[in-house]
Amino acid sequence: MTIRLLSYNIRHGGVGREAPLSAAIAACAPDVVVFQEATRPAVIEGLAKRTAMPYCGAMPKLSLGFMSRLPIARHEWHQPRVSRHAFLELTLEGQSFRIFGVHLSAVHAAWTERRRTFELRALLRSIAADVDRRDGLHAVVGDFNTLAPGDVFDPRKLPGRLRALVWLSGGRIRWRTIQIVLDAGYTDVYRTLHPADAGWTFPTWQPHVRLDYLFVPSAHTARVRSCEVITSGAAREASDHFPLLSVIDVPG
Repeated sequence: MTIRLLSYNIRHGGVGREAPLSAAIAACAPDVVVFQEATRPAVIEGLAKRTAMPYCGAMPKLSLGFMSRLPIARHEWHQPRVSRHAFLELTLEGQSFRIFGVHLSAVHAAWTERRRTFELRALLRSIAADVDRRDGLHAVVGDFNTLAPGDVFDPRKLPGRLRALVWLSGGRIRWRTIQIVLDAGYTDVYRTLHPADAGWTFPTWQPHVRLDYLFVPSAHTARVRSCEVITSGAAREASDHFPLLSVIDVPG
């Protein structure tokens, strides 16, 4: 079967932007949506109703949430001691395919990049500890709040307070988090499919960085038919992030 997986940071719980959010989501026709900053369960329930998705879940104070057209066999939040946000694990009913939703610590600075490496390693250890998770097809998707190797970062485009944080942390950030994922045997799917495109996902009013990613184990890269940043329609006003839509062939 083919699954349309949408990752979407909806900014501050999405309150007051339910109409453009639901329009942006509906235009993507997803089977499963993984949210970041989904801190208002009532908003997620409302979006699920607006988009005719019967399954959803979110928790106050937890960033990761979801909604789905397909039955969910199990959903669980995992919060390693080092992580600011809990990770979300979804298992579709009747499928071994698993989805791990990610929202790593924010702010572009050397010390927050170090924290992101701790958070990401904690998730990878959790996946590797279970043979079914490790060896089967799974997706790691969400807002990583970091840059991939080779991506260009221009701190002059940041707000003044954030430029100051970059300066206070030494003026230069060694971006390591994404390399850790790649070294663990995963493929950065968007970059593989679009080697020459920037793929910027943030902010919607002046895009200049790619913070949102889909990773799959490299052995399963060919199962991803497409991975696209959705910049059209209501996506420009619904949030500060553009959503990332992926189409994945999942074994029956």
